Amino acid sequence: MNELRPNHKASRVRKRKGRGIGTGNGKTAGRGMNGQRSRTGASIPAGFEGGQMPLYRRVPKRGFTNIFKKDLNEINVSTLNKTLGSARHQALSTVTTLGREQLVQLGLVKKKGAPVKLLGTADEDLGNLKGKTIVVNSVTVSGKEKLKSAGITVTEEKFVTVKPGKKEVVAE
Repeated sequence: MNELRPNHKASRVRKRKGRGIGTGNGKTAGRGMNGQRSRTGASIPAGFEGGQMPLYRRVPKRGFTNIFKKDLNEINVSTLNKTLGSARHQALSTVTTLGREQLVQLGLVKKKGAPVKLLGTADEDLGNLKGKTIVVNSVTVSGKEKLKSAGITVTEEKFVTVKPGKKEVVAE
């Protein structure tokens, strides 16, 4: 017990201020000469510029945050096709129905509490998606047409969320 010591550099000796000129922190104890900050109990609010109009109030404001913005997991049809075709995801290429769980495994759905929307913006062969059913919350018109022409079934289901502090379930 008498040999126990804290780890090296785990505890430091406190800096003793105002203990003579040789310490480097004597006389004014590192506070400079006069002024508000040299006195005890001095606290200046962050951003205070001595009565001058502060920078955050001088600079013009731009833009706004839309409080009604819908947060979505957007997946492009071509990205889904490429991801399924990659060697890393060969186990999922045999699955016939691609739901939310499979899309999370593929790494395409990252936002947990957001619905999944399928976008169709690419014109290419969708061979890796042939014969599959894709279950998402919404699909764009172009995405639906491209998948239908390629012989791929798309099922839309309502996205259900439970708002914090509420008992009822909200469908979007």
